[in-house]
Amino acid sequence: MKFKTAFVRVFILALVLVLAACGGGGEEGSSKEGSKSESKGDQVLVFARGGDSSSLDFASTSDGESSRVTKQIFESLLDFDKDSFNVVPGLAHDWDVSEDGLSYKFYLEEGVTFHDGTDFNAEAVKVNFERWSDPDHQYAFKEDGYAYPLYGTMFGGYKGDEDHVIKEINVVGDHEIEFVLTQPLGSFLQNMGMHYFAITSPKALEDFGAKINENPVGTGPFKFVSWSKDDSIVLEKNENYRKEGLPKLDKVVYKVVPDNAARLIALRSGEIDIMDDVNPDDAAGVEADNALNLYTRGENNVGFLGFNTAKEPLNNKLVRQAINHSIEREKIADALYAGYATPAVNPLPPGYMGYNDEVEGYKFDADKAKELLAEAGYPDGFEIDLWVMPVSRPYMPDPEKAAEIIQDNLSKIGVKVKIVREEWAPYLEKTSKGDQELYLLGWSGSNGDPDYFLSSLTHGESVGGENRTFYDNAELNELLDAAKLSVDQEERARLYKEAQEIISEDSPMVTLVHSKPLVATRSAVKNYQPHPSTSDSLVEVELE
Repeated sequence: MKFKTAFVRVFILALVLVLAACGGGGEEGSSKEGSKSESKGDQVLVFARGGDSSSLDFASTSDGESSRVTKQIFESLLDFDKDSFNVVPGLAHDWDVSEDGLSYKFYLEEGVTFHDGTDFNAEAVKVNFERWSDPDHQYAFKEDGYAYPLYGTMFGGYKGDEDHVIKEINVVGDHEIEFVLTQPLGSFLQNMGMHYFAITSPKALEDFGAKINENPVGTGPFKFVSWSKDDSIVLEKNENYRKEGLPKLDKVVYKVVPDNAARLIALRSGEIDIMDDVNPDDAAGVEADNALNLYTRGENNVGFLGFNTAKEPLNNKLVRQAINHSIEREKIADALYAGYATPAVNPLPPGYMGYNDEVEGYKFDADKAKELLAEAGYPDGFEIDLWVMPVSRPYMPDPEKAAEIIQDNLSKIGVKVKIVREEWAPYLEKTSKGDQELYLLGWSGSNGDPDYFLSSLTHGESVGGENRTFYDNAELNELLDAAKLSVDQEERARLYKEAQEIISEDSPMVTLVHSKPLVATRSAVKNYQPHPSTSDSLVEVELE
């Protein structure tokens, strides 16, 4: 089967400086880039967000704040439609799939160059996939474990692993490349559209080495200029972008403004142009303001209270079930989301293939929770730490308030909660290593496939990566592996439904809500389309 090229037309954004009043630290370098005096006449867009990126080597992190930036710098072989996960051409304009599902040939765009002036070609694609798949590759920059955890999750492991599905990568010609699989992979094309598997300049990998995470070089519509940590990231227009007339913006500034209220004040004053993670309580006011526009993303996420199942007493399933019964999900949804969320039963959002609506989940029942704690050997409860995110996220706009409700809920069954706070980057790093006990986090879909949620969050091979619960169930792993490798979508749906039953019973987390994240822009921002993945392309955006 062959898919023909679909080119998208463009849009522009503009204006503004770098928020000295509302932002965090890192003042050096931030007051000049994007200042109104220097940007007069230019299209400069300022995008305010709650936290900083953790890495600009996109495949090394699953952090949404990183991918929203790298989305502008890099491109993958395939892409997604503006408002869905339907696969469309990217750096590959066509592709063929063999009847047995074991061979994928991609026909690449010609005449494309990286931001450093070197040519994009099939060899560059091969170099990138080999560095992600081989822990010993010269460009596999890592400190502990594998450098690229999502690669292992999405492609069945790494070079040399029994379940690694990519057998070989063949450069057929300068602009034709073939992936040969060991067995079919139902989500292969969806994976190829993910921004985590975009293509970096091989020369940049050689030049920057491990510092590539601070010096990104892609083929995308914007080029990296500077990064002032915990303050701003500045991008500029790629004058040689492969799509004629795009982008319209001359510069994009991603500005860190941790406080939701401060971001909204800055938006209303014209200091910023777009803000993510609008507090649901502010939605009505934004809608009533003619100078602003409000956008709603779909329920493509889950916010949860995670258990580190490797630590006592959370290694006891009865304790985890007791905590599940003690949490008032409806109260959290009502108090924090103003109608823009639904209480969650499964880690997988409703509407996804294989969602199991027959799983009952855990109803709020404090008496049942106390019974389970007594049965587990904790009739008088215990003390425990709850780690709380320092930034608002699309799935959790106010982590502090969520933590306070959970703290109050658990106090009623004898569990005394101490709230622990960390900065965002250390929070992600330390929870992946297992320093936490209870913790708040969430997950947003990046490719529209159930595997991205269930394998990332609950598969044993994802422990130490995105599986911060350290939950490892052999039966569940087998189901998820079978679903990943099947190309029969009905079979995959059945297997994912079975997997959700096991996850619910074992209770590695309290699934709290599926939210409808809110984004606000100044009315001058045109052609902006928020994507369900939360990583929005700005290639067609412009400022009126």
